[in-house]
Order: sequence, then C-alpha cells, then structure tokens
Amino acid sequence: MSASATMTIRVSTDVKDKLERLALGTRRSRSFLAAEAVSAYVDRELEIVEGIEKALANVKAGNVASHDEVMGEARQIIANAKTTISSAD
Repeated sequence: MSASATMTIRVSTDVKDKLERLALGTRRSRSFLAAEAVSAYVDRELEIVEGIEKALANVKAGNVASHDEVMGEARQIIANAKTTISSAD
C-alpha cells in the first residue's frame, strides 16, 4: 500500500452533498472517492501540462512543420484510406 497524506479542502455544499450521495450509492467512503477523484484529475492535468512542455521544447528546437506540410500529409493519409476502402469493396 502506498503512503498517504492528509489534506483538507473546501468544496461547495452542493459538491459535498453529491459526494455523500455517491458514497452511499457505491458503499465507499467520501474520503476514498475524493482521493480517487483528485488522483484522476492530477494525472490527467499533469499529462496535459507535460504534453505542452514537450511541444514547446520541440518548437524551441525547431522541430516543427508548416501548415502546408501537415495538410499535405493529412490529404495523403485520407487518399490512402479511401483507396484501401475502395479496394476492400
């Protein structure tokens, strides 16, 4: 089991009430559900932030493509997919 830490947060009474309903409906504690929600949120947001940081590093390093290059590749992918679909028929 991983180590845990205690945190105190403020939420609206509406969120608290919904969390209580969810806890009753799932037979889980409010604490468990809140920890799961925070964990999922942090994982998702961190993935977004890290993706942005990686993209900015690529831009800074000059690893970019022009709009025309990207659109050309997209058109080629679409054309290849249409050909594959037509061949399957």
